[in-house]
Amino acid sequence: MGRGSSIGGVILVIWLIIGVIAAGQRGYFNSDEANCAKAGTIAVTIIAGPLNYLGVNPKISCELPQPSK
Repeated sequence: MGRGSSIGGVILVIWLIIGVIAAGQRGYFNSDEANCAKAGTIAVTIIAGPLNYLGVNPKISCELPQPSK
C-alpha cells in the first residue's frame, strides 16, 4: 500500500462528501417519508458525487411487493 492508495482513498471520501452535500441541497434529508425510491435516490445522488453539479440528477423509482391479503 503506497502513496497512490491513500490518495485514492482521500479522493473517494471527498467525492462522497460532495454527494452528501448535493443530496442535502436538494432537500432529500428533510422529508419524514421513508420508502424504497427515496432511499435509492439518496444513495445514487451520493454516489454520483460532483457529477450532480454537472447536470446529473439521478432518480430511482421502485415498488416493493405488497403482502397478500
